[in-house]
Amino acid sequence: MSPRPRRFDLIVFDWDGTLFDSTALIVRCIQSACRDIGVDVPSDERAAYVIGLGLHDALQHAVPGLPEARYPELGLRYRHHYFARQHELVLFPGTLQMLHALKARNHWLAVATGKSRRGLDEALQTVQLKGLFDGTRTADETASKPNPLMLQQLMREFGTEPERTLMIGDTTHDLLLAVNAGTARIGVSYGAHEPEAFAEHAPLFIAHSTAELDQWLADHA
Repeated sequence: MSPRPRRFDLIVFDWDGTLFDSTALIVRCIQSACRDIGVDVPSDERAAYVIGLGLHDALQHAVPGLPEARYPELGLRYRHHYFARQHELVLFPGTLQMLHALKARNHWLAVATGKSRRGLDEALQTVQLKGLFDGTRTADETASKPNPLMLQQLMREFGTEPERTLMIGDTTHDLLLAVNAGTARIGVSYGAHEPEAFAEHAPLFIAHSTAELDQWLADHA
């Protein structure tokens, strides 16, 4: 029997809340930064909603109405708290096995994230992740989600068409990124956004665990 034809050449993952169990930490760091500079602390829900956006956009959404000149100060305090605690972050169970299985099936793997280049590069230095990703884009070197530029650049880098590209993420920002770039998309329900909000963006599938995502990719990607 001949192998099943591959549907997607390039599979692009969001980072926080999709591969790494980081939602709670990011929320706490945003809230701690607000306390540090004496401004109203956003609710857990409001702080979680902005995950996936570039830092400046995220802070503007989480803390609306702050004078523009104070957002860099807030960003510095956020980075202080995040980098002090990022060692606490762990991959969702089963993530490494899923990524290795995709590599074994000769998919290109990439990351499109609201993280900074510094933050992503530090995370990628871990031994377990070395060599797994073929390409990456961060919000501080291109446009923030849901602008399609991240995916467009990755598709150009690998010479793939939108119909051969799949975006996977835990927020509506990720799914809108894919919609705007014309690519297929999958939502995961175990990150920052409630999955009820995903339907209007027509994901191919909503995974409720890494195991479900892994199985779908094995069967359909």
